[in-house]
Amino acid sequence: MKKWTTLAVVLALPAGAFAAVPYGSMPPGFDPPPVRAKPIAGVYNQYWYNYKADILEAEKELVSDLRHATDREDRWDAWDEWTVEVTDADKDYVKEMRKKGYRTGRVTVGG
Repeated sequence: MKKWTTLAVVLALPAGAFAAVPYGSMPPGFDPPPVRAKPIAGVYNQYWYNYKADILEAEKELVSDLRHATDREDRWDAWDEWTVEVTDADKDYVKEMRKKGYRTGRVTVGG
């Protein structure tokens, strides 16, 4: 199935169609990567929707991995894998947006 077809199916599903990510079950001391809520420069394009699809897939996989975890190490591995996938999706998204001439915002405090 092509990525655009998959995306159309994902966007057509109701919000409750995906299993909720159990952020409350995150291991103590675990530092999750940020997940973007808004696209870079407010531009909704194929790269933004690819990013969102990648995040949804990572979350779906996390829920499945946590469901099948049998011990603490399995749970940590699931969260670590999720972190890698989310970070990779963000890097890919930022890279593509930079190619198109968009930059992520940076705030500097002080001189």
